[in-house]
Amino acid sequence: MTIARLSAFTTDPTGGNPAGVWIGDRLPDAATMQSIAADVGFSETAFITPTSGLTRTIRYFSPEGEVPFCGHATIATGVLLGQTQGAGTYQLSTTVGIVPVEVQQLPTGHWQAALTSVEPNQKPIDKPLLTEALAALDWQWDELDLSIPPSFAYAGSWHLVLAVKTSDRLANLNYDFDRLKAFMISQELTTLQLIWRETETCFHCRNPFPVGGVIEDPATGSAAAALGGYLRSIGAVDPPATLLLYQGAAIDRPSQLTVEIPPTGGIIVRGCAVTLAA
Repeated sequence: MTIARLSAFTTDPTGGNPAGVWIGDRLPDAATMQSIAADVGFSETAFITPTSGLTRTIRYFSPEGEVPFCGHATIATGVLLGQTQGAGTYQLSTTVGIVPVEVQQLPTGHWQAALTSVEPNQKPIDKPLLTEALAALDWQWDELDLSIPPSFAYAGSWHLVLAVKTSDRLANLNYDFDRLKAFMISQELTTLQLIWRETETCFHCRNPFPVGGVIEDPATGSAAAALGGYLRSIGAVDPPATLLLYQGAAIDRPSQLTVEIPPTGGIIVRGCAVTLAA
C-alpha cells in the first residue's frame, strides 16, 4: 500500500498541515486504515476509492480514530488527484455527505483545491461547559472577544469557536492536554477553533487536537468552514465574503486558508498543497 504525503494550505513543504493520502480499488477494513494512519503519524490520513473517475468515496483517520470529515486531507487529496488525473471537480462521498472539490493548476505551477462543505450548523454552549473549556485552556472569561460569542460550529465535524481580544492571548497557548481531551470527547468535538480577528477579513487561528493524539493542528479546513458558517449565521460578515485565515505559525508550520462565504449553502475552503518526501 503506497501512501502519498502532502502538506496542505501551503506552497512550501516546511509549512502547512501534512496529510497522508491512500488511493486503491477498495478501502481496507477500519482496523487496517486505523493502523496505517497511526504508522503515518500525521494528524490525518485520507483513504479514497476507486482509483479513477470524478466520483470517489473517502474516509479519514487520525492516529487515534476515525473522524467524519477533514478539510486539510481533502485539500491534499484534491491536489493529488489533480496532479495524477487532471483538473476538474471531484465529488467526494464522505460519511457526512457529498463534498465537491474543484481542482486547478495555477499559473505559478502550484496545484490548488477548493472544497465546498456540507451545510454548516451551529449550537450554543452553556455556561458550565464553557467554564470547563476555559479551565482546560487556563483562559479567563474577560479575555474572550464577545463580539464573536463562544459557540459550537459544524461543517462536517464539530468545533468549539472561542474568540479572544488580543493576539498575545492566542500566542500564549499552554493547555491541559488530558483535561481538554476528556472535554472534547464528551462533546464529540474534533478541534477547538481559537481565533483572534485582526481585521474584518483576516483571522489568526490555533486548533488544539488532543482527541486525535495531536497537540495542535497547523491548518484545519473543517474548522475554517465551520467558522465561516458561524460568522454568517450571527451576521459577523456580509456575504458574499472572502476571509484569510492564518494558522500554524506558532508551531513553525505557517499555513494560509482562504474561506469563501456565499449567502447560503456550504462554505468554500481553498488552498494549495505540495508533495512531501517519503
